[in-house]
Amino acid sequence: MLRRKQLKQIVAATTVLLSFLPVYSAGKASDAVKQKILVEKVDGLREDFMKGLDISMIDQIEKTGGKFYNARGEEEDIFQIIKDNGVNYVRIRLWNNPTYEEDQYDKNGKLTAKKGDKMGGGDNTVETDIRIAKRIKAAGLKFMLDFHYSDFWADPGKQYMPQDWKNLTAKQLEDTVEKFTRETIDRFTAEGATPDSVQIGNELNSGFMWPIGQTWSEDKNAKIGGMKEFMRLLDRASKGVRGAKGGKDIKIIVHLADGGKQDLYKYVFDNVKKAKIDYDIIGLSFYPYWHGSMEELKANLEMLSKRYGKEMAVVETAYAFTEENGDFQGNVFQVYSDDAHGYVPSVQGQATEIRDVIATVAGVKGGVGVFYWEADSILWKGANLSATEGNTWENQALFSFDGKVLPSMAVWNLVSGKGEVENVWGGSAKNGSSFAPYALAEAVEITVKPGEIPPLPAKVKVIYSNDSEGIVDVKWETIDWKKQKAGKVNVEGSISGQTFKAKAEVTLSDRTNIIEDPSFESGKMGKWKLNGPGAACFMENNKGNARTGKWTYKYWLASGFRSVLSQTFTDIENGTYELSVWAMGGGGENNIRLFAAGYDGTVKQITSKINNTGWNDWHQYKIRIPVSTNNVTVGIYLDTAPDCWGNFDDIELVKVD
Repeated sequence: MLRRKQLKQIVAATTVLLSFLPVYSAGKASDAVKQKILVEKVDGLREDFMKGLDISMIDQIEKTGGKFYNARGEEEDIFQIIKDNGVNYVRIRLWNNPTYEEDQYDKNGKLTAKKGDKMGGGDNTVETDIRIAKRIKAAGLKFMLDFHYSDFWADPGKQYMPQDWKNLTAKQLEDTVEKFTRETIDRFTAEGATPDSVQIGNELNSGFMWPIGQTWSEDKNAKIGGMKEFMRLLDRASKGVRGAKGGKDIKIIVHLADGGKQDLYKYVFDNVKKAKIDYDIIGLSFYPYWHGSMEELKANLEMLSKRYGKEMAVVETAYAFTEENGDFQGNVFQVYSDDAHGYVPSVQGQATEIRDVIATVAGVKGGVGVFYWEADSILWKGANLSATEGNTWENQALFSFDGKVLPSMAVWNLVSGKGEVENVWGGSAKNGSSFAPYALAEAVEITVKPGEIPPLPAKVKVIYSNDSEGIVDVKWETIDWKKQKAGKVNVEGSISGQTFKAKAEVTLSDRTNIIEDPSFESGKMGKWKLNGPGAACFMENNKGNARTGKWTYKYWLASGFRSVLSQTFTDIENGTYELSVWAMGGGGENNIRLFAAGYDGTVKQITSKINNTGWNDWHQYKIRIPVSTNNVTVGIYLDTAPDCWGNFDDIELVKVD
């Protein structure tokens, strides 16, 4: 079990330190099916609103022996389980030829897969998807087919050309895309499984089928087709849908990621409109930990509705029911918590995030649906998102690691005010409203010098009983700070209309951290100087990788490198100082050191070796520095091996004598 990450925001000055720490625990994986959750109904939700799941892994999971269990604890067909919980639509991705083009080796040179082996991730060929589609239709559900036009994952950072199409000219590719699309849909129709909707590409921020359909490149000398060729290919894909049997009745979706970015959507869809592409629905990916706030999603949807008059659907969203990792492979999930909002990674928080996305989409004219990505991604040997890796998504499934349906699955019914559930493990899902705060999302801890008045915040972030986070006003009790002696003082705050009391811990101390922005929360290097590759050493905004707050000093590169991050302090008082930093990472580096130099007028250094022992396994490292020249340079030295990674947080330089 992974230790719960601390979440702290720090504002540092020479005499004041204000920090916020969490006072709640995220959901445990072992307790997931036992959780009792409440979901608020979404008023006015249309009957035909698309309540969808992407379960593209299902064929591979079941082939390798994976099983799914309903709320009664009985093994049951997954399509019946999701239908009983209010799901009415299923989305399945499609790859062209998901096999390796060449032998695969790990970083130690060990063969991990041979040329021609399946790449995993669901093995979503046409044949695989037809099997799934027939089951979808047999269950009375609707079906969305998601053409990636790639042999494997396609997203904004990679849109690789299918291996069988690599030698085609642009004109040949256009003809091939239309023919492939048409003939593929006809094959589904011949099996009685015509798609109800079709995505012509997946997360097309930068085009698809690179380089011919690529719209931009960081390489100025790269030969790409640009927006013009992207539009030609998109048009031919659309024509392929319309030319298929029954194609006139199929809803065509054009899909981008980054669902909160209005400029991106204007840029792409203005070109789609100019090119007169035939389509019906604007598809968006919206993962709050990657793509922003619900307010940003709503603003984008409202802009799209007014500007293009099309239907809109969030075709990908997800959130974690636990931060725990069930296998050897790290997970991609990051806790979402901005300055005003957030969600706890729990079954309740997961359900609330889904409910809020549904409410946001349904509240905009033309909002027609929401799809949850890879709800079936349980832990099962031989069924991972890649054949050569583990599972990075199991903590975001709507089933427990071992296939038991979570109470959060009931959200698809509960948003319509029906389908309350009690399961055999003691968990439940019911409708509810008027959620009250039960904890602080970020506990208030402040350090000031004795006699100073602590800057207690006028607002605090609380967690409500639906595991969403929000900002509220707080009124703190009155304390005569001039009479308080060195030590800790607990302060209580009242929130209007609530019985819950906020707590603050004020520490009165002469100990002062002279490093500004010690938790890197500005997201900038500031006074730090980097001697090394900026692509490998940078400030990372990822609450899941932070000991406190959201930002850390992060390093990673596929190849080995050396770097020094340093900061020099001049005209400081002589004496003994303590330098400390918290660190965690994957390990395997040649050398990592916390160091101090220039403190006595010689070239001597004082160092502490840093030994990373795993993700989120934080350790603090300290050195004592006898400053006699009124100057000192402190920092972090890195000498890494390929693929080494790690994070640093909460660095302090304090005079102790």
